Amino acid sequence: MADERIYRIIFVNQGQIYEIYAHSVQQGGLMGFVEVEALSFGERTQVVVDPAEERLQSEFEGVKRTYIPMHSVVRIDEVERVGPAKVTSAEGNVTPFPGMPGFGPGPGKS
Repeated sequence: MADERIYRIIFVNQGQIYEIYAHSVQQGGLMGFVEVEALSFGERTQVVVDPAEERLQSEFEGVKRTYIPMHSVVRIDEVERVGPAKVTSAEGNVTPFPGMPGFGPGPGKS
């Protein structure tokens, strides 16, 4: 399939930077979330096993679709092939977006 798209999604989760690959990324049905489905991990034919990728694969095992908060997304790229999924420390690399007020009622309204 020459026209099958693959996306690399980089996002921040609990002080760590996640890099995952998926075949479908879109604005989710939930306001403020990016919908990611058909997650893809590296090929199993490799002799060397990456423990970080194995951890991510087990974390997302059985997940059909995941919703990532928009403010956590650092970057989404369309790529030619699936690379290694990984989790790295966010120290010094990414500054979290400052908290913003929600979309709830204004001040003094209940």
